[in-house]
Amino acid sequence: MAVFDPQVFLEKIGTGRSILHFSKNELVFSQGNAGDSIYYIQKGKVKLSVVSREGKEAVLALLGPHDFFGEAILAGQSERVSTAAALAETTLMRLDKDSVEAVLRDEPKFSALFVRHLLTRSIRMEEDLVDHLFNSSEKRLARVLLLLANFGKEGRTEPMLPKISQETLAGIIGTTRSRVSFFMNRFRKMGYINYNGRIEVHASLLNIILHD
Repeated sequence: MAVFDPQVFLEKIGTGRSILHFSKNELVFSQGNAGDSIYYIQKGKVKLSVVSREGKEAVLALLGPHDFFGEAILAGQSERVSTAAALAETTLMRLDKDSVEAVLRDEPKFSALFVRHLLTRSIRMEEDLVDHLFNSSEKRLARVLLLLANFGKEGRTEPMLPKISQETLAGIIGTTRSRVSFFMNRFRKMGYINYNGRIEVHASLLNIILHD
């Protein structure tokens, strides 16, 4: 009997599993859509956002390879409460709800991996809340850029970020596009980033986070 490997399960097409490709800015799902599946990012980046009745957008998260999203359907959520859009060329594994529930029930290794994901997401949300409550817009922007470049995470960093608009960055950190532009120019002058269409993040940007 073959030994179950969670990564193989998340990389290959099978019952209740399909691989989808999205171009930059293409929607995976929209706020209000019916939800019947979760997604796993094989490569690329995905933005989760919500729009208020007044039309104001707030960015909830920027996700990358090995992240899940849409998992609230497992807790009985019938409609998507956010919009998911690809920030770059992105490849996703789509997992039907029934398929996920079966593998969570039958495969302890997958259950452990999924629980780690949920805990990591919870910790990230707590850190984001603390960041918004206590840090300046400048520090929040520096932290987001470092997270996008995977500094501090296991695996290889990606200092050259996919193209991301200043409006999107402003939505993430809760400020205006003009303030983001001001800080980006400041970071560039200080040598913390290169910024010419795409953003290249240097480890020295950590100085903004560590400076009181």
